[in-house]
Amino acid sequence: MSLKQTPLNAAHRAAGARMVDFGGWDMPVNYGSQIDEHHAVRREAGMFDVSHMRALDLTGAGARDFLRYALANNVDKLKDAGKALYSCMLREDGGVLDDLIVYFLREDFFRIVVNAATTDKDIAWLRELLAKHAPQLTLTPRHELAMVAVQGPNARAKFWQAVPGSEAATSALKPFQGRQAGDLFVARTGYTGEDGFEVLVPAERAESLWKGLVAAGVQPCGLGARDTLRLEAGMNLYGQDMDERVTPLVSGLGWTVDMASPRDFVGKAALAAHAPQSALVGLLLLEGGGVLRAHQSVHTPRGDGETTSGTFSPTIGKSIALARVPAGVAPGDTIEVSVRGKHLPAKVLKPPFVRNGKILVNGE
Repeated sequence: MSLKQTPLNAAHRAAGARMVDFGGWDMPVNYGSQIDEHHAVRREAGMFDVSHMRALDLTGAGARDFLRYALANNVDKLKDAGKALYSCMLREDGGVLDDLIVYFLREDFFRIVVNAATTDKDIAWLRELLAKHAPQLTLTPRHELAMVAVQGPNARAKFWQAVPGSEAATSALKPFQGRQAGDLFVARTGYTGEDGFEVLVPAERAESLWKGLVAAGVQPCGLGARDTLRLEAGMNLYGQDMDERVTPLVSGLGWTVDMASPRDFVGKAALAAHAPQSALVGLLLLEGGGVLRAHQSVHTPRGDGETTSGTFSPTIGKSIALARVPAGVAPGDTIEVSVRGKHLPAKVLKPPFVRNGKILVNGE
């Protein structure tokens, strides 16, 4: 089966990108030095093609009532037009179907951005819920939109330079807020721990936007840098740090679950019935010269666990990981990770490791 291509595929290939199969999509992993791409985002501005992700528009009377039930976080927090909310969408048993961002645009119009690998599953799940609880609503996948993430301390300024007239429309955006700016939907969100925009753009205009950003000095970046950046920022990756087998309460995402309000939501009863027996923590490798990767065994006085994501951090200069460990293992503890047959010491930390270019952990 041939790989799916984003509207920017030709631009990636023309730039010499190394392309890989990413969940059935032909995507750039890097354009040269992954480390340079990582540092460009932390220090200046970089951009990513995230057109494999999908925007879903939910329209009709009662959209907010439906999302109150469909999502674990509470859309009643969304009071101002354009405001966004990060949430998990759960199964009845509390397992994570996907993590997503939902934007409140009008009472009869919410936009949901879901992960690429789960798009078909998410659409099927939401349509099943709609058929049962809100058949008057319409869910429309926006296949005609591409998506570009421009990230870094100077990302917004370079975006305004590349897109004349956009500053007036988007300069007042606060973090986790989006708005329409001409034919672009611009949101002050991201997956790197840096400031910037995620931009939904008509597919036919995507390449001109990309080239304009290059001309403004924005560094094209691939999936490799995106992964090291998001891990430094302590952000989960669906399919690694969480999936249908685990709940948000054992994935470091308890803050996204609103158990306090009286509303019911899919998975609420299951979450209330079972106290978490494990937790997702950050690890900083202290010594030993190894590199933390996913699926390495973790050994603690309270029992064993496993790393879910790991990498060498270009910003810190040490190896870091997210790991699921027994409940009670706490920040400041020292545990051991099995790396190529050796038990290496690591310090337990509360993510993030890096945010807005600043190292948030001690380097010991």
